[in-house]
Amino acid sequence: MKSVRIKVYGIVQGVGMRPTVARHASACAVTGYVCNKGPFVEILAQGEEDDVKKFIDKIKYEPPKRSAVLKMDIKEKDPDEKYKTFEIIESSKVEGEIFVSPDIAICDECLSELYDKNDRRYLHPFINCTSCGPRLTILDSLPYDRPRTSMRKFPMCSVCEKEYYDPSSRRYDAQPVCCNDCGPSVYIAGTDIKGEEAIRTARSAVALGKVIAVKGIGGFHLCCDAANDAAVERLRQLKSRPHKPFAVMMKDIDTVRRYCKTDPFKEEILTGHNKPIVLLDKKEGEGVPFLSEKVAPGNPTIGVMLPYAPLHCLIFDYKDDTLVSPVLIMTSGNVSGAPIASTDEEAFSMLSGFCDLILSHDRDINIRTDDSVTDTLDGKLYMIRRSRGYAPLPMMLSKEFKGELVAYGADLKNTFCIAHDNLFYPSSYIGDMEDMRSSEVLKSSVIKMNKLLETDPEYAVCDLHPRYVSSLLAEESGRKIIRVQHHYAHILSCMAENDYTDEVMGIALDGTGFGEDDTIWGGEILRCSLDGFERAGSIAPFDHCGGDLASREGYRIALSMIGSIYKDGSEDVIRVLDLCDLNAFRAISKMIEKKINTVKSTSTGRLFDAVSAILGIRKTSTFEGHAAMELQFAAERNINEPVIPDIEYVRSGSGRKIVATDEIVRFITDERIKGEDPDKLAMTFHLMLAEGAARCALDAAGDIDTFALSGGCFQNKLLLTEVKKRLEKEGKKVLIHSVVPPNDGGVALGQALYGMNKLSKIGG
Repeated sequence: MKSVRIKVYGIVQGVGMRPTVARHASACAVTGYVCNKGPFVEILAQGEEDDVKKFIDKIKYEPPKRSAVLKMDIKEKDPDEKYKTFEIIESSKVEGEIFVSPDIAICDECLSELYDKNDRRYLHPFINCTSCGPRLTILDSLPYDRPRTSMRKFPMCSVCEKEYYDPSSRRYDAQPVCCNDCGPSVYIAGTDIKGEEAIRTARSAVALGKVIAVKGIGGFHLCCDAANDAAVERLRQLKSRPHKPFAVMMKDIDTVRRYCKTDPFKEEILTGHNKPIVLLDKKEGEGVPFLSEKVAPGNPTIGVMLPYAPLHCLIFDYKDDTLVSPVLIMTSGNVSGAPIASTDEEAFSMLSGFCDLILSHDRDINIRTDDSVTDTLDGKLYMIRRSRGYAPLPMMLSKEFKGELVAYGADLKNTFCIAHDNLFYPSSYIGDMEDMRSSEVLKSSVIKMNKLLETDPEYAVCDLHPRYVSSLLAEESGRKIIRVQHHYAHILSCMAENDYTDEVMGIALDGTGFGEDDTIWGGEILRCSLDGFERAGSIAPFDHCGGDLASREGYRIALSMIGSIYKDGSEDVIRVLDLCDLNAFRAISKMIEKKINTVKSTSTGRLFDAVSAILGIRKTSTFEGHAAMELQFAAERNINEPVIPDIEYVRSGSGRKIVATDEIVRFITDERIKGEDPDKLAMTFHLMLAEGAARCALDAAGDIDTFALSGGCFQNKLLLTEVKKRLEKEGKKVLIHSVVPPNDGGVALGQALYGMNKLSKIGG
């Protein structure tokens, strides 16, 4: 007889791990027990050697579908007693690593019950089971049981309680379990309209072209009919959001197939238990149902998700005669840059001016969580915003670290990261720190997550920028401060995600980050280790004149570049390109000459803005990345085969190698003046920039064979693919992101890796 003790770490609470293990034990003729220790599930297994091996394999390869097994510790044990049966037993919590389950979208079984007239949970807006429902967003503290969640104020009825304690039930140990008799209730906020009438009222409003707010699992959405031009335009006007794409929620996967191009992998993500927003190409031509162009104007893609909360399902389909569109705008319920609203008070404060009614409910959201947004690349996720369904799943690194800290991230797309030994917990998306509400949420969220993870870090890690709100909050926390340069943190985040801790050559391309020389960096070639970095190269510096205004008006960066490149001939170039009034150019030139509100920059994001303006694609932006995004779309529309010109792509200068982006801009501008097609030149620009960045990194790499690509500009998959292809052609290993965003939403993970390496060397 063989006897082993197994510790299973990961998302193993509230996902049916214990009953699943018990079923596997029965199938394999194994005896013993399974119990929940808090940080892990402990299993004592006894049986014939082959049976125990089969049992272990079943745990590894057939865990509950909502679990995430991160590691298993298996040790042989001398049997102190012989077990005749296999039992599920209770045990007290022990100290150790903590794993918190993300929220889980409604499962197929619950969806079937939701519309089964004979089921006791028919049309129940909060139906859930062990395999689905809210987790992180309802938590107060661990261990994860009902009294420590926002479900504590809803006592279970006798039938729900029986299911909750029955190991054979789908609702065994499901903390949010409830029914129409004992669960939360929905209502129209500020009115006496409740229950079924509230849902019918909301559905009727949407069908009539109105805008409503809907409280979901992690916060509120703004919702309207995506096929109603007037409704979508009204929402744009109310939110002062003229061009930025709206996400949509489609009724089911068949609806998605009618409107969008999909493939099996994308459908697997859409229908899976995470249910993020997935970027899909729009279908065009006859037979495609109408969808307002105002949903994602000028954009060949659209962000799509399926209903993940029962209440969403009921908005699409209910027991009334109202016909609701199968495609609804379902955009985050916030003002630009602010965190998503999570309470009725916040909804009235932020959203009442944007909507005609607020459909809410009385289950509190303890931790707000926005929707995750992802693209796909080479059969893998390519994350843009990591939040609901994914956070706070940790990264587990192989390298051993000791200590704990909190990394406060960046000011745009803020997330934070708590690290404890070799576990790194990136938070849900919070927002942009320029909004005071976001900074308050960052402060409170750090406190809540430390409470959940039972950490009390002595150290905080933040950006070098002296005026970043996130850095100021780190300082205000009273913790000892470790500072990390922005682009170095980007590369470290890519290394952390790939569990790679040796030296790399990093290519970090983004909008802006504070450089060690007090200039704006954003197109950087960095030789990186966990201990530090060397700035081995950058794109050609240019004068960034006008501060934040120039970040929104890309033509100003174009004027600066043209003035530097063409000197006395600049005005002729600007006149031909019709970039602006010449008086504006002269004023900017004078500011640059006198260094008024002007700083040197190597921002790749501003380079994209400038080229977009030069090609007449977009001179000004109404949201971050607007001009760059349209430049990418133009390149992808190109049907001509660009020939990459033979120019000097890399030169030496200022103690580092320089990607000759000024020469790239000169070529693009000259060709545009000659009348070349803007779409073709947009593609040419992407290829030239990829060529220059790859060559520069290769020239600077020496004997380094591994390269890491990070930064917001690598959301552009065309640029990413072209740089990666060139490096791999030279036999290099290339690390890229997948489940952590390449943009500033991933910076906190990189900060945390640097800080933990530093702490480990000084003894935690």
